[in-house]
Amino acid sequence: MFDRRLLQNFDWPLLIVVYLIALAGLFTIYSAVEPGARGAGQIFSVKQVIWFGVGTLAMIAAFSFPYQWLDRYVWLVYAACLALLAWVLVFGKVVSGSRRWIAMGPFTLQPSELAKLAVIVVMAHILSRTLDEKGLSFKDLLRPLVFLVPPFTLVVLEPDLGTSMLLLLIAAVMAFYVGVRRRTLLVLAVIALAAGPAVWMGLKGYQKERILTFINPDRDPLRAGYHIIQSKIAIGSGMVTGKGFLEGSQKALSFLPEQHTDFIFPVLAEEWGLAGSSVLLAAFLLLMLLCLNVAYKSKDPFGSLLAVGVSAMIFWQVFINMGMVMGLFPVVGVPLPLMSYGGSSVLTTMIGIGLLQNISMRRYLFE
Repeated sequence: MFDRRLLQNFDWPLLIVVYLIALAGLFTIYSAVEPGARGAGQIFSVKQVIWFGVGTLAMIAAFSFPYQWLDRYVWLVYAACLALLAWVLVFGKVVSGSRRWIAMGPFTLQPSELAKLAVIVVMAHILSRTLDEKGLSFKDLLRPLVFLVPPFTLVVLEPDLGTSMLLLLIAAVMAFYVGVRRRTLLVLAVIALAAGPAVWMGLKGYQKERILTFINPDRDPLRAGYHIIQSKIAIGSGMVTGKGFLEGSQKALSFLPEQHTDFIFPVLAEEWGLAGSSVLLAAFLLLMLLCLNVAYKSKDPFGSLLAVGVSAMIFWQVFINMGMVMGLFPVVGVPLPLMSYGGSSVLTTMIGIGLLQNISMRRYLFE
C-alpha cells in the first residue's frame, strides 16, 4: 500500500533546480560544439538528453526503495565498485593515455564516477557506527581509511587525479561532519606534510607540469598553460552581459579546448557575461542549500551522512571546476555537474539526487 507521506515529503524545489541547471547545460553544450562542425551541436545535445533520460530513470530507481537497504547491502555495493574499477583497468577504452572508460556501443561508462557514490555509501555505513561526542580519534579513522584506499588506488592507476582527489575530499567532509578530535587533526597534518615529497615524486610528468603551470601560466603558454590562458580570455571577454547565444568567438574559433566538457563554464561566461555567470552560481548555491537541508532534516545518522556525502560530491566538483577554469586551481579532469557533456557524470549526479529524495521522502520514519 502506497504511503502518502512519501509524496508529501518529496523535495520538488530540489528537482526543479536540478532540471533548470541541466537545461542551461544543454543549451551551452549545443553552443559550444555547433560552430565546430555541421550538426555536431545537435548530436551532442541529443546524446546528453538521452543520458538525462537514463539519469532520470536511475534517479527514480534510487528513491523507489528504502535507502536503509544500502546500509544493509553496503558490501555488495562496494564489491561491485571495485569490480568495475578493476575491469576498466584491464579491458577499458584508452583515450589520451588514460584507461577510464567502458565502451557501450556509441556511449561510454566511466566507473570512477560511480565510485564516488560507492565511497559515500561505505563511509556513511562506517561513520554512522563510529559516532563519538568527543570526535573521531586516529584509530577511529583507520577503518574508513582502509576501505577508501582500494578504490582510490584503482582510480589513481587509470590515471584520474581529479576523481581520486574528489574521493579523498568527499570522505574528509563526511568525517569532519561527524567530528574529528584536535589531536587527530594534528597527526593527519604531520602525515600529510611528510607525505608531500613522496606524492610529488609519484606524479606523472604532465601532472607536475600542470601544477607548475598553475603557479606561472606564462611559463608554457602554447602547451601546458594554453587551457588556462584561453579560458580566462573567454571569461573576461564576456564582460557584463556577454556576446549573446552562439556568438562566443573563443569557442567558435576553437581556441578554447574541451569546451563542451571540463571547460564549459567559459563558454557560458563568454556568451552571457557576468550576469549569466552570476545566475548560474546562484542556482548552484541554491542547489547546495537544498541538498544540505535534506541532511539537516534527516534524524537518521546513516541518512544524514549519506546526504552530506552527496552534497560534498556536488559541491567539490562545482568548486574545483570553476576554480580550475578561472586559473585558481591546477587543471584536473573534473566536470561541472549537470552542465558538462558526459553521460557518466550525469548518471552519477542524478543517482545522487535520487538518494537525496529518498532520504527526504522517508524522514518521517524517524520523527
